[in-house]
Amino acid sequence: MDLETKEQWKWKFYRLTLQLNAIVFLAAVIVLSIFLVPTAIRIPIILILLVIVIYLSITFLQKYKAAKDWLYQHSEGKKPE
Repeated sequence: MDLETKEQWKWKFYRLTLQLNAIVFLAAVIVLSIFLVPTAIRIPIILILLVIVIYLSITFLQKYKAAKDWLYQHSEGKKPE
């Protein structure tokens, strides 16, 4: 792998890591909001956060699969079964 390809991989990995951290953080906020948010607005906040987590999870999986395929194409080894 040449230097430019390694740099591209580093940024792909960085973006995926940040997105996964955001998913975990928002899931933790959902759990905390169950106990800390006033009952009048608890359900709407939880639903909004849940929709965001689901959207981020779907896009994360798509980007992860694309990055994995990209890495196999640019690596010197062969694709594992």
